[in-house]
Amino acid sequence: MSQSDKTTPPTSEKLQKVLARAGLGSRREMETAISAGRVKVNSQVAKLGDRVEARDKVSFDDRPVSLRPEEDVPRRVIMYNKPEGELCTRKDPEGRRTVFDRLPRLKGERWIAIGRLDINTSGLLMFTTDGELANRLMHPSTQVEREYAVRVMGEVKREHILAMVDGVMLEDGPARFADVQEFGGEGINTWFHVVILEGRNREVRRLWESQGLTVSRLKRVRYGNIFLDKRAKAGEWVELSQDEVDDLATLANLETRKVPALTPDEKNRWNRDKHKRKPVQAMRKPKTKAR
Repeated sequence: MSQSDKTTPPTSEKLQKVLARAGLGSRREMETAISAGRVKVNSQVAKLGDRVEARDKVSFDDRPVSLRPEEDVPRRVIMYNKPEGELCTRKDPEGRRTVFDRLPRLKGERWIAIGRLDINTSGLLMFTTDGELANRLMHPSTQVEREYAVRVMGEVKREHILAMVDGVMLEDGPARFADVQEFGGEGINTWFHVVILEGRNREVRRLWESQGLTVSRLKRVRYGNIFLDKRAKAGEWVELSQDEVDDLATLANLETRKVPALTPDEKNRWNRDKHKRKPVQAMRKPKTKAR
C-alpha cells in the first residue's frame, strides 16, 4: 500500500477513485466505506489518503475487487424520470421507495447516481456505471448546468430575481442562479425555469426562500446537455444513446468510449425489469372492488 506523500509513484491512484471505477459506488460513498473500515488493501484495513497500484490486492466487505484500467470500464448511462416521494438512497431503513428500486439490474456492477434530488423534487436523474464520469459531472469545478422548472407561491418581484441572480448568502456560503426565465402562470401558479451550476442540498428552494417565497413544485428538466424528454415517463428509465453519452464525456473532459452493446441475457433481464416496474400513474389508480 502506498501512502500519499512525495514518494508516491505516478502509477498509483487514490483508493476511492479505484473503487468508484470498479462500480461499487460514488467516490463519496467509497470514502465513507473506507472510513468505516470496510476496505482492505493487501489484507490491511485501508484508511483515507491511501493510494493503490495495479499489483495491490483490494477487497470490499472481504470480497476481492478487480482493479481495472479506466479504459476497460463499461460506460453506460440511463436517464430516469424520478417521481416525488422517492428517496435518492440505495436502501431506506423505513422501507420507503428509492430510485434504485426501479433501475435495471446489473451483473458485477452498480449504478452510480449523477447528483441527487430530494424526496419532494421530481424529474431528471442520471445513473452510470462509470464512477469517474459521475464524479466529474457532479464536481463543482466542472460547472455543469442544472435546469429546473419551479412553481413559486407568492408575489415574485423584479428585485427578487435580480437578487438571486446577483447572489445571496446562504448558511453554507454564497449561492446564485445563473439564469432565471418566467414560464407563465398567475399568482401562486407562476412557473419559472432556473439554472444553477452546483448541486448543493436544496439549493433552488433555499434561494427562493431567501426572498420570502415558497417553492410548491420543483422538477429538474436538464442536466448539462441532457434534457428530460418523453422517452421516460414518471418512474421509468431509458438508456442514453452513444452520441448522448459522448456529449456527457466531452462535458466532463473525458475521452469518449464506446457504449457496450447489451448481451442477450442483459436484454432479457432489462426488459423483464422494465415490464415489472409499472409507471407511477398506473400504480396510483385505486383498485375497483368486484361487485
